[in-house]
Amino acid sequence: MVVGAVYFANASWLAPEPEGKARLMAHRGIHQLYDRDSIDKDTCTANRMLPPTNPFIENTLPSIAASFQAGADILEIDIHPTIDNEFVVFHDWTIDCRTEGSGVTRDQSLEYLKSLDVGYGYTADGGKTFPFRGKGKGMMPSLAEVLKAFPEQRFLINFKSRWLREADLLQEYLKRHGITIDDRIMVYGHDKPVRRWKAINPAGFAFSKAAMKTCTLDYMKVGWSTALPASCAGSVIGVPINYRHLVWGWPNRFLDRMRQSNTTVIFLGDIENENGAPGITDPDDLDAVPSGFDGLIWTDAIEKVGPAWTKKAGERAGGA
Repeated sequence: MVVGAVYFANASWLAPEPEGKARLMAHRGIHQLYDRDSIDKDTCTANRMLPPTNPFIENTLPSIAASFQAGADILEIDIHPTIDNEFVVFHDWTIDCRTEGSGVTRDQSLEYLKSLDVGYGYTADGGKTFPFRGKGKGMMPSLAEVLKAFPEQRFLINFKSRWLREADLLQEYLKRHGITIDDRIMVYGHDKPVRRWKAINPAGFAFSKAAMKTCTLDYMKVGWSTALPASCAGSVIGVPINYRHLVWGWPNRFLDRMRQSNTTVIFLGDIENENGAPGITDPDDLDAVPSGFDGLIWTDAIEKVGPAWTKKAGERAGGA
């Protein structure tokens, strides 16, 4: 009897089918994929590049433009403050891996960082060839450059440090450059700067990786009872594609609960079969996105997933 009650409480077919619209979140934009085996946060990934399939370097204006053209609704970018009160868009904690420079990124001036070649360190054959060397000279943009070049587009800005004060620096920087802090400015990262950002911008969209993990695990523990963990209310929950059927109420019942609790659902890739990439890289995986899904689809290959999703969304709208 208890099993039956749990089944019906979580039966997807008894819940209304969602009628929302998914948004594509392009992680790093169009970039060079790399071997993710045994990597950690300090691993140099430029020298682990897989054979290139596109001409773009992540976190550069050409890559960003191409990502939106490919269908991205939101673009994830990485930022660091500089010693001259600027913010630069660059992934790594140090500049040693991707560029010809050396040192901690945030210990440099914007002028120096913009003089570097961001394609310098990329190699797919152990250093025999460097296909992007010389092609990224002067292409590391400031955050203001990016936001002003794409004034109508939405960005998910990644705090790369645990420094609480970085949230205040970012707010001051945006105001100084005349950039309105509205719903096109989203942030995520470590809990400390994210908490501070939410305190000074309570209406904005922000989440920490820790908060998403907590909500996801808490829901897996108690979702069977129809109870929603307090950690999920107004927060973010991640659903890896290969674990979606283990999520209580997936898809309709689950999505209905998340809507009622103002919880943003992020649909993630198959981390076991996509070399650890957090986002979807195989367009065929889009078949697993339920009709009416109104969350975020996280992708690490927007150049492939974007056009495929545009086609699939059109087919669904047309009843194909």
